[in-house]
Amino acid sequence: MHNGLAIGVAPVRNEADFFIHELVPINFFGSTVYITTTHVCSAIILITIVILAICARNSVLKHKDNPTKFSAGVEIVIETLLKFVGGAMGKAGKNYINYIGAIFIYIFLSNISGLFGLRPPTADYGTTLCLALITFVMIQYAAIRYKKWGAFTDLFQPVFFFFPMNVISEFATPLSLSLRLFGNVLAGTVMISLYYGLIPVLFRIGIPAFLHVYLDLFSGAIQAYVFTMLTMTFVFDKRNVE
Repeated sequence: MHNGLAIGVAPVRNEADFFIHELVPINFFGSTVYITTTHVCSAIILITIVILAICARNSVLKHKDNPTKFSAGVEIVIETLLKFVGGAMGKAGKNYINYIGAIFIYIFLSNISGLFGLRPPTADYGTTLCLALITFVMIQYAAIRYKKWGAFTDLFQPVFFFFPMNVISEFATPLSLSLRLFGNVLAGTVMISLYYGLIPVLFRIGIPAFLHVYLDLFSGAIQAYVFTMLTMTFVFDKRNVE
């Protein structure tokens, strides 16, 4: 069994397991690919998001005149999201509210999934790179749509021999976004796993709760915020033609 990105790192004990595990082999055009823990955990999170979205929609529509606590909470979340996106992107934010909301919820739930015994999908670089590449495509699309040829001529600013550095800077965006998220989440996953693997059973009661609060909940929320804020900043910068 291969251990993905954890090659060269041996677990201290069986309990200290922060590896990506291959679960189900699939024959794909003569090659063997695997359904891994990342795929399973991602599917669980996506199903959870769909269920929550359906419940939220039905609750809001059903209790328009007499809101319940749940529907009122949903409206507060939506209003907070609108203010968050609007504050960063202004009027342009209405075009990106769905994407920003979706990636924030997905990244946040992925980051805190360790609280529920799952291995965070965002601790797999394949996940964070895909998220960053989607953002990268949106950034370049915004540049081409609103700047036209300016999206290309900007690569030669302030003088033409800055072209190689500007190109590197553009492609560094998805790398920095993906590595920042991946590194922080993986670090938390490794630290929690090592704690459970190294510490006697007696010390696993109570104390890990503080680690989960910081490494999963607090850090997870911060990383989701940073990723979405940088996404909005980069896209808005490309839209700004003035």
